[in-house]
Formats: sequence, C-alpha cells, structure tokens
Amino acid sequence: MKYEKKFKALADQKRLEILHLIQQHRSLCVCDLAEYIDMPQSKLSYHLKQLLDAGFLNVEKKGTWNYYSINDEGINEVLSPALCCLFRNDDCCS
Repeated sequence: MKYEKKFKALADQKRLEILHLIQQHRSLCVCDLAEYIDMPQSKLSYHLKQLLDAGFLNVEKKGTWNYYSINDEGINEVLSPALCCLFRNDDCCS
C-alpha cells in the first residue's frame, strides 16, 4: 500500500521529534541532530533512512556531512484530501 511506509515512519516518537526539529531549523546536519536528541549517529541514521524512504525528508551532501530538510510534497501527501478519500465512501476525489 502506498501509505503504509509513510504511516510507519510517523508512528515513532523519535522520528516525529526529528521532523519537528528539522522543520524548526529548516535544515539540519546529522551531527547537530544527534546532539539535539541525544542519540548516537548510528541510531539516528536508521530513523533518518525511514523518513527519507517515506518521502518526508530531502538530503543534501555538503562536504562530509548530510543536511536534512523537510520534503513539503511528502508531508502534504499524507495531509491531502486524496488520503482522506481512502477512508470515505463518497466521491470526494472525483
């Protein structure tokens, strides 16, 4: 299912915290994220991969560091009327 990966990514409190921090700062380096949430980079990388795979983040490599920002399209997709239509029996998406 198209949305399964997205909702699985959002079902974790740490990943929601990561999204919130990145949104507040517009872009964050993995090294800064690790400090903000007091998490080893190996664990953080796992969570970031889940968010990237779900389409919620963009990544840009600058030197040796990766900088993460919010992918507005990915976020808006789960907030869209199209998703609402999956759970309704009317023709709202027509």
